[in-house]
Order: sequence, then structure tokens, then C-alpha cells
Amino acid sequence: MLFTLSIILTFSGWSQNYDPIKTLVMINQLEKAKADLDKSFTNAKYTSKPEAFILKTVVYASVANMDGKKDTPAAAQLIEEADAAFTKYRELDPALSLISEPIYQNGIIMLYTNYYSFGYSEYTNKTYEKALEKLKKAIHYSDLLIKQKMLISTLDTNVLILAAITAETGGFKDDAAAYYAKLADAKVGGDGYEGVYRYLVTYHFGKKKMDSFEKYKKLGKEVFPKSDYFDFDKVDFAAGLVNTFTEKIVAIDEVLASDPTNFKANQVLGEIIYDTLNPSDEKGMVLPENFNELEKKMIDAFTRSSKTRPDYEIPLLYIGDHYINKASRIEEKRNKHAQDMKARTKPGTMASKEDVAKRDALDREYGETLELAKDPYLAAAVIFANRAAEKELESRDKQQYRKVASYLSDIYGLKKIMANKAKNLTDKTKWEAEEKKWNDRYESIKN
Repeated sequence: MLFTLSIILTFSGWSQNYDPIKTLVMINQLEKAKADLDKSFTNAKYTSKPEAFILKTVVYASVANMDGKKDTPAAAQLIEEADAAFTKYRELDPALSLISEPIYQNGIIMLYTNYYSFGYSEYTNKTYEKALEKLKKAIHYSDLLIKQKMLISTLDTNVLILAAITAETGGFKDDAAAYYAKLADAKVGGDGYEGVYRYLVTYHFGKKKMDSFEKYKKLGKEVFPKSDYFDFDKVDFAAGLVNTFTEKIVAIDEVLASDPTNFKANQVLGEIIYDTLNPSDEKGMVLPENFNELEKKMIDAFTRSSKTRPDYEIPLLYIGDHYINKASRIEEKRNKHAQDMKARTKPGTMASKEDVAKRDALDREYGETLELAKDPYLAAAVIFANRAAEKELESRDKQQYRKVASYLSDIYGLKKIMANKAKNLTDKTKWEAEEKKWNDRYESIKN
């Protein structure tokens, strides 16, 4: 009932040994066809030819699809045996010379539809490993049907997307990438398919396969031009795909290993470390044990980003602000020590040598730290001045420029005081002029 007249017309060309069972299949006497086939399989001569096994494929697959057997454990077992028989057939006849016969084509189609159904059922039951195993079989037969031109489509998107989602959900990332890649390489688009390209972009970035990362990012943008996701670069992914501070540092370092002058990578690296060393809320703050190491890494990163874009003031401001914050913490220590020293020293007596030495050391550390902010702030001030000469500064730029001028005035003011203490009148005069210059500059920058 299921086969066309073409089967009947080719009947006379069938091998006589297999004709009776093929006829039983044609007239839908499937139980008898299986019984006769099982009996024939005890004969070594019968199974000496490849056709015996492709015949077993169609018989067992057909019986599995009978009413009353379909969707039962017995049917699943029959399909497994039909699959094993077809594997044996391919081994004996690699050219698949019998595939053109409609009766055998139908067997392959039944294997495909059953494995697809089994895979979907396992997927809905959340038994993903079993589901993937079945869907791999479905893809195998789907590919064969396409190759033999038994399917009109050149790509079975339904089974591929189900297999990919199953693999992804089940944690089989490499399998998911392989199936998603088949879809992406064919530029499959439409609702629900953007995730295909997103997965591949993320997957290949994680595998550090930058060529593939760029390939699927480009394909994703081509198929989904309105999506912002494919505008993100490797630095965005390095910082965004991991959670902890250490993981982010490692990820960006990996980008810089192959692209050391990457402006964005250096800037983001510096900013991540800056936020760790200069938290917005310093109450109860505990500086990391490797503070000095991180500080050097941060300064190096900002220095590189500044060199890449010499007209960009932000990395310079970060460096200056970091040293100002560091100096403020030293000043807190200095003030606390001054209070403690006063409490320990009896009226009319001199402070201990130890207290004086510690005070002087903190004074030097404070001055030296402030000094480190001077050069980056001076460089930033030049950028602001040049920009102001070309056009009216924006409000944010004015605020930053005023901040820079204010801190430079403070820095030169301290240098003036220190020169005065050292009775160095030449330096005192010079630093006093610089202090006034930056104080005047501060006043000249109108909000």
C-alpha cells in the first residue's frame, strides 16, 4: 500500500533469493516477512550477499512502525537491529548500489524518522546523553538521504538544531559547536537562530580559536545585521565571559599576549585593576597582598593605552587619580601617627626618635606619592588645553580639567613648602610660581 507502481515494474529484476520477502513487504505482510527473514538468516548462503542486510533493515524498520508496536520498547529494539543491519550492508557494499530501489529507500527513511522521534522523546525527558546518541543516528541517515537526493533540502535544519540544543543543554559543548557550525555555515537565519551564531562566537573565543571567533562574528552580523552582539570585540568577550577578578585579568592578558598594543585591552585591564585598588567605598577596605604587583601592571597598561592614543586623556587621569587616592591613604596614616605621637609625648618633652623617624618617613612617602601624580596630570592638562583651543570644552571635560589644575596646584604647593623647609629659596620661588599658575588656571576654567 505504501509503494508506487515503480516497485512492481522493477520486480522482475530482483534477485530470486530475496523476492518472496520483498513481496511480503510490498503487500504489507510484515510479521510473516520478518518470520521468513529470520529463518532465512540461519542460512549462511542467504547472508553472503549485501542485499540480505539491507532487506533486514527495511523489514525490521517496517515491523517497528506497525500499529501496536510503534513507540514501544520492542519497536526501539527492532530499530536498533535495523540500524545494525544497515551498518553491515554499508560495510559489504560501500557503493550503496541498492539504495536506488524505493523499497530500500523507505527503510532508510524509517530509520531516520524513528531516531529523530527517539531523540526528541529523550530530550523532552531531559535524558540528554541518550537523546544526543539517537539524534546523531538521525543526522547520519538525514545526511545519507540528502546525499542520495531522497530529500529535497540540502540541510536538515530541524534535526541539526535539535541535536545542537540537546548537546548544549547536556554539556556536550564540542558536539553542539559542530552542529551549530553546520547551520551557521549555511547562513541559516530567522527567529530563534541568532543563538546559533552567538554560541559559536562564545565557544571559539573560549577555545582561543580567534580565526573561527572572527568568522562566526562576521557571519552573525551578516545574517542578523541589527544585533549589537556581533559588534563586541575580543576584549569585550574576555572581560564579559568570566566572573572573578583573576579570571578577567587572565583573559585579557591572553588577548594582549598576541596583541600587546591593543588599546581597548590595555585600557580595560587598567580599569579593572584600578577598581580593585581604588574601591568607591574604602570603609573596611583591605588592600590585596600583591598590591605593588597589581599597581605596576595597571600603570603599565594605562601607559600603553596612552601611547596608542596620545590625544586621549582618560588613562592619564586614571594614573593621576590612583596616586592621589594612594597619597590620601598615606595622609590618613600620617595624621593618625601625629595624634598618637602627641598622646605619647609628655608636655614640654621631645618626641621619641622612633616617632620622629616614622613621621618623617610618612612625610616623604606622602610627598613622593603626590609627585607621581604630577606628570600624568600635566600630560592630561596639555590635552585639555589643546582641545580648548579648538572648541568649547564639554561640561565633563571642564570638570576634569579643573580637577587636574586643582591637584597640580596642591602638588606644587607642597613642593614649595618642602623647599622652604630646606631653605632652598630658588626652588621655593619656582614652585610658588607653578602653584599660582595652576590655581589661576583652575579659576579660569568656567563651568
